[in-house]
Amino acid sequence: MSGQMEHYLFHRGEYRQAYEYFGAHPNRSSTIFRIWAPAAKSVAVVGDFNNWNAREEDYCQKITNEGIWEVEIKKVKKGTIYKFQIETSWGQKILKADPYAFYSELRPQTASVVNGISKFRWGDKKWLNNREIGYAKPINIYEVHLGSWKKKEDGTYYNYKEIAELLVEYMLEMNYTHVEIMPIIEYPFDGSWGYQGTGYYSVTSRYGMPEDFMYFVNYFHKNNLGVILDWVPGHFCKDSHGLYRFDGSVCYEYENPSLGENEWGSANFNVTRNEVRSFLLSNLYFWVKEFHIDGIRMDAVSNMLYYKDGLSENKHSVEFLQYINQSLHEEYPDVMLIAEDSSAWPLVTKYQEDGGLGFDFKWNMGWMNDTLKYMEQDPFFRKSHHGKLTFSFMYAFSENFILPLSHDEIVHGKNSILNKMPGYYEDKLAHVRNLYSYQMAHPGKKLNFMGNEFVQGLEWRYYEQLEWQLLKDNKGSQNIQKYVKALNKMYLEEEAFWHDGQNGFEWIEHENINENMLIFLRKTPNMEDFIIAVFNFSGKDHEKYPLGVPLEDGEYEVILDSNEKKFGGSYQGKKRKYKAIKKSWNYREQYIEIKIAKNSAIFLKYKKEK
Repeated sequence: MSGQMEHYLFHRGEYRQAYEYFGAHPNRSSTIFRIWAPAAKSVAVVGDFNNWNAREEDYCQKITNEGIWEVEIKKVKKGTIYKFQIETSWGQKILKADPYAFYSELRPQTASVVNGISKFRWGDKKWLNNREIGYAKPINIYEVHLGSWKKKEDGTYYNYKEIAELLVEYMLEMNYTHVEIMPIIEYPFDGSWGYQGTGYYSVTSRYGMPEDFMYFVNYFHKNNLGVILDWVPGHFCKDSHGLYRFDGSVCYEYENPSLGENEWGSANFNVTRNEVRSFLLSNLYFWVKEFHIDGIRMDAVSNMLYYKDGLSENKHSVEFLQYINQSLHEEYPDVMLIAEDSSAWPLVTKYQEDGGLGFDFKWNMGWMNDTLKYMEQDPFFRKSHHGKLTFSFMYAFSENFILPLSHDEIVHGKNSILNKMPGYYEDKLAHVRNLYSYQMAHPGKKLNFMGNEFVQGLEWRYYEQLEWQLLKDNKGSQNIQKYVKALNKMYLEEEAFWHDGQNGFEWIEHENINENMLIFLRKTPNMEDFIIAVFNFSGKDHEKYPLGVPLEDGEYEVILDSNEKKFGGSYQGKKRKYKAIKKSWNYREQYIEIKIAKNSAIFLKYKKEK
């Protein structure tokens, strides 16, 4: 029987390509519609082709007892607008957008659009053949909200194709390696930023067609840049046309409100239900297979790991996350899976057989919160908060971490990165340079939100573009952008920064609380290459600060100084080079004496004697 295997896998929660079966699939003369609505009395397709009134031939046949419905409608073509008319168990008829729709009307309209799985002539074979997770490679992510990165002069959005070319040019200039796009599934409310979706298989029509987004990804790959997609497997919006109470009953969500509701006013996916599992599993495959996505950042994982009380473990969700991660890795071992998890859940980035969740990376929210709290302090008071700076190293090697300075930190009254810093404007700029230097040197991959790289003063606003005029008018913004560009370039070029395990790190000084100093080595595992990162978080200059070094011969050259004049600092002179003095310091047999300004960072690279 046709569809037997599809039904079996779907109802078992194991259907990796459910989107190939469900939804609207047009052919030359008709379109086949399939939907899951287990509690429905009847299902019909309505749209502009029948004036939104179901005819006899528009009614679906129920083809499984578990609630799969199907109909083939003649003369319905690509571009047709439609919804499912679902009759509830008590006889009410409701209109719902297709959960598997491949395209949707532009909001505020809410209908689905017959499109089929988009075709595209890809040109990224070389990229895909060489793609890898990149544990020991540079990963420096630029987080972007497509609707507010840049807008056209008339305030309208750029198309996916247009923004691809603008964004790639900028990211190459700034030396980033990956873009992370905030959710682009179809969503009704702009203010949700895409995190409360309705069309999980529908690339939002705000910026163009699915084929346009394929062009976007392809263009990035041709320019050796990776694309990470923000994905929301935990919850969905409760708008009447969406997934919520899809057939009049609980369908995609939990019946128990204490399980099914969350702090954002959205509904949690019920992953104990096999058909919901297939929906999400298939969606994960959809983005990777059809759109060649290089990484998936799963939003709000802690909301899935724990019930609403934040204490009780949701074992069903834990098992589901393990399952989908393992499943995807079996087929796509080179696609990175990233957990945005704010909890202390252990083994997030460990293998399932070892009790782990099977992610490749985890956002280090602890590092982000502690570091920002430390940086907000006036240097005079920082000695009382030194532990906030050093605590992250206690767990830095327990997971594969990404260090985020994300959108969440510069919105909702939390202040921009610039305005979190203490002091006058020039002081703030120095602190920002120090913060970004510390992020770059600290073990873990890097992520920075758009606009942070030129310290816009306003908090992020989803409804208007970044303050690009600052780069024309404001010297401070220009200088920070120059520094970020130089930092990113150093990170790309220096292999010593890429190894984030314990064997890629070594303390030199971490207990000088009174002077707010922090010094450590980043190195390749064999110590063939190493860089010394020195941070002065105090308000005091040092002309000759002693620091122990590993080797006596050769020179230690400053390869980057956040206090250089060209970055808005005060130092203007020759590149400094230091020779070791044969005397023990910091538990090493030799040391150097360095010049370092207040609220600044320097990076020293060892050069062998010829």
